[in-house]
Amino acid sequence: MSIAALARTIAARADADPSESWTAKLLANPEKAAEKFGEEAVEAIIEAVKNDPERLTSEAADAIYHLLVMCAARGVTLGDIEAELTRRDGTSGLAEKAARKGG
Repeated sequence: MSIAALARTIAARADADPSESWTAKLLANPEKAAEKFGEEAVEAIIEAVKNDPERLTSEAADAIYHLLVMCAARGVTLGDIEAELTRRDGTSGLAEKAARKGG
């Protein structure tokens, strides 16, 4: 499944019954969605430090899913994220970071 297809699936679940859909349950509770993203991100970090590519792949997929749900719960779409990445295209990562810090 592509990330775009995942984002479409998440958007489609917004109208589902939260008692029957984990995605709908998270979309209805943005704080819980953020908490779950944090948990999954930490789990991905642990697997990266342990140098376990198979587990890292699994945890990275979980983190991406929960990131998209967290963003959707706050009205941020994959298109919004892609637009921001496009805006940054061609800018050095170091220059972009310095610009965010004000120099």
